[in-house]
Amino acid sequence: MEQQQTKIGRAGRWAGPARAGSPDGEPVAARARRHDGSADVHPWRHGEPVAARTRRRGGPVAASLLALAVAVSGCAASQGSASTAAPAGRTAERTAPERSAAPATAPATQPAREAAADLPAPGAAIPKDPARLARALTDTTARLRRAIDDWIRDGDPAEGRAPEPVVLLALHQQRIYRHLARNPKTASRTYPGLSKALAGEAEANVTAGRNLLSLVHPVSRPARFRVREPEPADVLLKHFRHAERRFGVDWEVLAAVMFVETKFGRVRSPSHTGAKGPMQFMPGTWAAYGMGGDVHDTRDALLAAANYLRASGAPRDYRRALYAYNHSWAYVDAVRLHARQIKRDIRNYYTYYNWQVFVVTTRGDRRLTGP
Repeated sequence: MEQQQTKIGRAGRWAGPARAGSPDGEPVAARARRHDGSADVHPWRHGEPVAARTRRRGGPVAASLLALAVAVSGCAASQGSASTAAPAGRTAERTAPERSAAPATAPATQPAREAAADLPAPGAAIPKDPARLARALTDTTARLRRAIDDWIRDGDPAEGRAPEPVVLLALHQQRIYRHLARNPKTASRTYPGLSKALAGEAEANVTAGRNLLSLVHPVSRPARFRVREPEPADVLLKHFRHAERRFGVDWEVLAAVMFVETKFGRVRSPSHTGAKGPMQFMPGTWAAYGMGGDVHDTRDALLAAANYLRASGAPRDYRRALYAYNHSWAYVDAVRLHARQIKRDIRNYYTYYNWQVFVVTTRGDRRLTGP
């Protein structure tokens, strides 16, 4: 497979369960228990169910993606410091899109109303003034929603990539939110310039991003990851809804978890301690909840995640279930905020789907995917 290399040198820093055979809605490996692992340098963890009477064990977990930074996690419980080191001597790697079960096709026809000349460039300047930020966010969000409506009506989100207007407008919106998440005073002065509905949405996105950033401490070691195009948006949506029907876990919650973990499967590198797949499962968790599936297969991984969340308390208590999946209240709250936004307006799912992978370095953000 053709690959493209992207290096983050020493000066740069990056920060970062079931298949057929179980009763519908009934967690597989129901007798398996969660355990708390010891704290280590990695900020995001998932509770790792093990067989009954298995003693608690510690150890590091691996790198997963957060909405605003690449971080380190795997399906093993812990709550530790926020440093997220990668193996020394490695480089960041961008991998050309892999062919999935639903092969990508050429981008959908661009909606006529969004002329290419009027679209924001991938690196377009983000305003610093709150009033200009409010206008930029209002305009970008309105245009993005129109572009998403056109994509759903005239294109086919089940086939291939999103059209250029959706991709570029989503990226610009993401970059505005990243700026606001890092500048709380500016954000608080920006909200009054937004409509009531958009102000609530913006505050949720900024709060979620700030929660996740609060766990990140950049590290100086070089890192390498493989990234690829995600499966088409409506193919993923079908998998989310199938897992919801099977285990009773809201598809919006599963989508938010996948968004936070690997940006809908864009990050494909295994962690340096063994967490794998689009939902970042550690081997012990997968053995208990994967039911013999393929940890790299999106459908299998989503069923496993729904199975595990169900066994951990969902849908009765999503906070408890998500905390078992990842022992950080900041993570839990961020996932729930994103899930609520998706539930409020499905266009937010298509928006998040088009947010890209960024790496935090000492010289600023490095984008690894997208235009």
